[in-house]
Amino acid sequence: MPIVCGPHFQKHWYNWWRGTLYWVGYGAVYLPEGFQEEVILAGLCIEGPEYPLVLYPTVMNSLPATSRMQKISVLLFLAWVCFLFYAGIALFTSGFLLTRLELTNHSSCQEPPGPGSLPWGSQGKPGACWMASRFSRLVLVLIDALRFDFAQPQPSHSPGEPPVSLPFLGKLDSLQRILEIQPHHARLYQSKADPPTTTMQRLKALTTGSLPTFIDAGSNFASYAIVEDNLMKQLASAGRRVVFMGDDTWKDLFPGAFSQAFFFPSFNVRDLHTVDNGILEHLYPTMDSGEWDMLIAHFLGVDHCGHKYGPHHPEMAKKLSQMDQVIQGLVERLENDTLLVVIGDHGMTMTGDHGGDSELEISAALFLYSPKALFPGAPPEEPEIVPQISLVPTLALLLGLPIPFGNIGEVMAELFSEVEDSQPHSSALAQASALHLNAQQVSRFLHTYSAAAQDLQVKELHRLQTLFSKASADYQRLLQRPQGAEAALQTVITELQQFLRGVRAICIQSWARFSLGRMAGGAALMAAACFLCLLVSQWATSPGFCFRPLLTPMAYGLAGTIVCAGLLTTTGLKLDPVVLGAMAAAGSLLPFLWKAWAGWGSRRPLVALLPIPGPVLLFLLIRFAAFFSDSFVVAEARATPFLLGSLILLLIAQLHWEGKLLPPKLLTIPRLCFSASTGPPRHNGTHALGLGVGLLLCIRLAGLFHRCPEETPACHSSPWLSPLASMVGGRAKNLWYGACVGALVALLAAVRLWLRRYSNLKSPEPSVLFVRWGLPLMALGTAAYWALVSGADEAPPRLRALVAGASVVLPRVVAGLAASGLMLLLWRPVTVLVKATTGAPRTRTVLTPFSGPPTSRADLDYVVPQIYRHMQEAFRGRLERTKSQGPLTVAACHLGSVYSAAMVMALTLLAFPLLLLHAERISLVFLLLFLQSFLLLHLLAAGIPITTPGKYISQP
Repeated sequence: MPIVCGPHFQKHWYNWWRGTLYWVGYGAVYLPEGFQEEVILAGLCIEGPEYPLVLYPTVMNSLPATSRMQKISVLLFLAWVCFLFYAGIALFTSGFLLTRLELTNHSSCQEPPGPGSLPWGSQGKPGACWMASRFSRLVLVLIDALRFDFAQPQPSHSPGEPPVSLPFLGKLDSLQRILEIQPHHARLYQSKADPPTTTMQRLKALTTGSLPTFIDAGSNFASYAIVEDNLMKQLASAGRRVVFMGDDTWKDLFPGAFSQAFFFPSFNVRDLHTVDNGILEHLYPTMDSGEWDMLIAHFLGVDHCGHKYGPHHPEMAKKLSQMDQVIQGLVERLENDTLLVVIGDHGMTMTGDHGGDSELEISAALFLYSPKALFPGAPPEEPEIVPQISLVPTLALLLGLPIPFGNIGEVMAELFSEVEDSQPHSSALAQASALHLNAQQVSRFLHTYSAAAQDLQVKELHRLQTLFSKASADYQRLLQRPQGAEAALQTVITELQQFLRGVRAICIQSWARFSLGRMAGGAALMAAACFLCLLVSQWATSPGFCFRPLLTPMAYGLAGTIVCAGLLTTTGLKLDPVVLGAMAAAGSLLPFLWKAWAGWGSRRPLVALLPIPGPVLLFLLIRFAAFFSDSFVVAEARATPFLLGSLILLLIAQLHWEGKLLPPKLLTIPRLCFSASTGPPRHNGTHALGLGVGLLLCIRLAGLFHRCPEETPACHSSPWLSPLASMVGGRAKNLWYGACVGALVALLAAVRLWLRRYSNLKSPEPSVLFVRWGLPLMALGTAAYWALVSGADEAPPRLRALVAGASVVLPRVVAGLAASGLMLLLWRPVTVLVKATTGAPRTRTVLTPFSGPPTSRADLDYVVPQIYRHMQEAFRGRLERTKSQGPLTVAACHLGSVYSAAMVMALTLLAFPLLLLHAERISLVFLLLFLQSFLLLHLLAAGIPITTPGKYISQP
């Protein structure tokens, strides 16, 4: 028997004792055949907070007891599903997140890299290992994110043309002045870093000479000790004293490698001065003490300034000027046996970010200087481009150390010229000796690595070994006849350089090559597991469903896979555990899918199982397929809004074609405290069209906040994504701050108005009270934090410590409040306020179907029937006492939003911590995101049927 309560409810199915109760969204509720009692349900309408509910004991006693599933079968099925997903993820990641084998071998002075005597010029010299050392001390100044153009002077402009003035140009004047005054003592290079351009990977490359793989990018904030051979270990083995000061990342990478260290925290990218000032406090006193052989200073101010302000902010000019003063102070204190190296580990984009492989990110500055002459000639007009890892073998040989075992960099041959010897033959022979040592070490590494890993191309490896053998033989012949062989020496140098560059190329190609087969197999396995979950979720709503039959094909498939694996093992084949797990998962899944296709597909199309509308499914499929297109990934910022706009227009057109925009008017029920609505139906054509136009407008506005992928050089990111602290004008900053706070207030007000409209703020539950009082406090804390971080540099000196402390405390307070609200919501996720009226005074009761997280499927599927059962228990005695006075009228508040209110509260609580992690102006994007979600859900609800044949009964 149908019971009416307002228009349009989403469709749900509830298994009852004597049939199926259909809850048709905001519309009618139908009881199964056999129920003849008159029942009027209330509170189900989203148009009003309260509706009358007349309850009779005969109906209330007819509520069913939820059937209990077999726990063992359910647990086994869930374990199987977890295994499927884990196997698919493992197979996909093994083909995508590539790693390489890290060898633990170490180079030593006692073991030359190859056969033959010591290189020319190293016999009998003190400190000689593989090659005689040219410097006994090294000062390494690592300026994080020192992009190459940061070391460039201001360009001269022609008369009549406007001058090009960038804040970061011309601030390192000391470099250009040294290059002009002492051209034989200094060089400026453009070093090319290998992606990923994150600090930990760059430090690893700068000390080992190896190439990081893409999986290493995830270790940028969780650094582990480097196990490969590196410069720090070679210095420690040689008894050299290494003093470090700066970024505390080095402490995790090289534990116990320093004779003295001054570490400073590096994670707070908004702090421009703590690390740099700490270094300057110890740098010059340590250098003057002389108790060091290698001094490392890792400055972070330039990198943090890029993250906070971007490279075009005046603060960047101040920070680069400070670094220029540091370089001048070091140059004045250098002795003749000391080499100064100033290098940037990576660059930064136009917005101050890094991590990718764009030209600005991989381009870094490298400056070398010594009080004694280093180079035979003057520097070129355009700086030479060198790979960043070339610094490792160069420094090792200049300091008289063995080259780290896993190095694949090429020595910078220019640094090994004999400056004091006017004979070009001597310089060429010295360069050839350094290159030959380097090539021997790389050849030894290739031989060891290819035997252990076997992931290098065999054909190319053989070609390179042949090239090295020829170059090595030519070099040995030249050592026998060193005089009069200038042309032959240049040929040997060219052959050795070709070998070293070829090795680097083959390693880059092999260590960055994805396994498409594994990636496709993993994606297919995860997609099949998702389809399995879809099938089971739909079948589980059928009466008498049991999980036990699902486990039979799984057992057969697993048994067959184990037998096949055993047979393959007996043949001596080496099986990859990841592949074996994927085979077991696929073997268990295929019999089930075949049985499902044969059993279900023959009676009913599988499309009927899909719980989402056709246009939405089409949009999701197109969106999923587009990720396999490189061009879509590059143009994602333009393609995604187009697809979303097409979806909206398609939904409106479908509603029009199906005649759902102008439904007949339903009978209405008078509200308990409000008059009945006599207006037209809610979802008419004008309403749906307005929703669509609002969605398209939100999509257009959201397009103003876009960030370009680094692969699209012609694209320009939105300037509104930068933090307010990067803005120079005070008035514009204040206006934007007001807009951000306004968006935050609008978001909070929209959520509160929505909850108030559906009576979700009337309950005295803790979660509801938190929404009423906790959310405004979180908004106030967020706004205060934005004000502090955007104007921290403008604060008076005496208040800066207070501002810095409040900038740390406020985000923690907001995050703590968000966590508290989520815990309260998890404790009481669903509550209903019930008001009962008869001749007696009105009573108020808060009903909670369950506390804490759902413990069973019934908790999720049968919330409304459980509410009715709780109402029966709460009013059992009153039903008997008031039976003679007539039916008991009960108003159930916020029953229509019993599901959505908890979800809206949870999303709002999660939004505040996310806002703290982004720039202030992202709050406008969050407001648009919430508006789009509400509009899209209302547009989808417009297509849900609201009328079905039957007799409607309303309260007289």
